[in-house]
Amino acid sequence: MQRVLVVGISGAGKSTLARALGRRLGLPYHEVDALHFGGPGWAVSETYVADMERIAATGLWVLDSSGPPAVRDLLWARADTVVWLDHRRSVVMRRVVLRSLRRSLSRERLFNGNREAWREWLRADHPVWWAWSRYAGRRAEIGGRAADPRFAPLRVVRLRTPEEADAWLRTRRTRRTD
Repeated sequence: MQRVLVVGISGAGKSTLARALGRRLGLPYHEVDALHFGGPGWAVSETYVADMERIAATGLWVLDSSGPPAVRDLLWARADTVVWLDHRRSVVMRRVVLRSLRRSLSRERLFNGNREAWREWLRADHPVWWAWSRYAGRRAEIGGRAADPRFAPLRVVRLRTPEEADAWLRTRRTRRTD
């Protein structure tokens, strides 16, 4: 396990698991949203695709998403393992609502200085609405990719509950860095 994608819908816990997995395995962790949203106002980075190509070309990485369509096939083709956080909609929605509430209330700085604002809750691409409306489609897409022969011999680890994800993470061996 050297090139790992952690996938799922917004709020599933991708970043948390990917960050912990990277530490545990001694692999560089890359936050896909931080690379994608390169400027204020949620502007997409002009170098995003090139940055993702550069990361994917290296031999060691953990990414917390398979990114937007522009890089999705590339990342699935280069990964050796996909960890799919396939949690129930109720779990995802509780998590994404609480996370967005915390971020909006605290004005937490996110990717490249961006912040979630209350007015954004009304937009269809806000994480809460995105997770609700895209839940079934995202699951179907990930399932289809997991079974797609183009990406063989990809190892897919499907974790259906947060408890299962925690237990799985505990079984990953810590790589020595000395």
